[in-house]
Amino acid sequence: MSVRDCEEPVCTGNDNDAIAQVIEPKLKDLGGFNVRRVLPAKSQRRVGPFIFFDHMGPSTFPEGEGINVRPHPHIGLCTLTYLFDGEIMHRDSLGYVQAIQPGAVNWMTAGRGIVHSERTSDEMRAREYLLHGLQIWIALPDGKEEIEPDFEHYPAGSLPVISQPGLAMTLIAGEAFGEKAPVNVHSRLFYLHIDADAGARIELPADYEERAVYVVDGQIAADGCTFDAGHMIVFAEGASPAIEATAASRIVAIGGEPLASDRTVFWNFSSSSDARIEQAKADWQSGRFDLIPGDDDEFIPLPE
Repeated sequence: MSVRDCEEPVCTGNDNDAIAQVIEPKLKDLGGFNVRRVLPAKSQRRVGPFIFFDHMGPSTFPEGEGINVRPHPHIGLCTLTYLFDGEIMHRDSLGYVQAIQPGAVNWMTAGRGIVHSERTSDEMRAREYLLHGLQIWIALPDGKEEIEPDFEHYPAGSLPVISQPGLAMTLIAGEAFGEKAPVNVHSRLFYLHIDADAGARIELPADYEERAVYVVDGQIAADGCTFDAGHMIVFAEGASPAIEATAASRIVAIGGEPLASDRTVFWNFSSSSDARIEQAKADWQSGRFDLIPGDDDEFIPLPE
């Protein structure tokens, strides 16, 4: 699997008042394949309730190979997997088995605790295939961190499509431009997949305090700088940045309101309480999380 290096942004001398942070992802190994880890970053822990952002691929797996993310736990957050290419088989401790395919949404609410695995199916392993997509985590808000775990799947055709000049946008979650996605979110946010023609201008939803864009493919210009694929640009509160696709581009935009209280994030756990994190650690080490039916022979150990 190969991951392209990020090019440095090119600026023309603007003082960049609209841009609060520019994040270049770090490579992370997830059990035999690399991802770009965008959030959390040292300079920016989160954007609104978005506390984790991974860019997977694009990666071509030869026949007989694939991903094997063994069973592991989560608390206090929701996971959202969205693919551009390929397929991932989700299994969880509630008994759900669901193939995630391009344009669909797998939405898992961890709440008080859930275990899941992410693997390549035998059918996909029987041939060479391309995997490309995003996985994000959204922290559950105060008062909802310990809700019951749940899983929902939304097929591609169920998501709103928004057309503007030179832009084709899919609303993956939340609300934007007068549309609301069916995904059962627990806080005010938006998450958009944008396919932009060269020269198209992109406006971000204005009624969210924290907003960012990530360049998946192509190139954009914002506030006097150009950004190639592999950059997340976080905008200052209240800014109305002029964003232009300087080439045909695939972009995602995220945003929402800041969390009312801080969060500790350790491994796959998120909580406003350090004591709750310690309890989750002990529960995983002691085998007190529920197992995944049909996928309980192995697991990812708690990190040192």
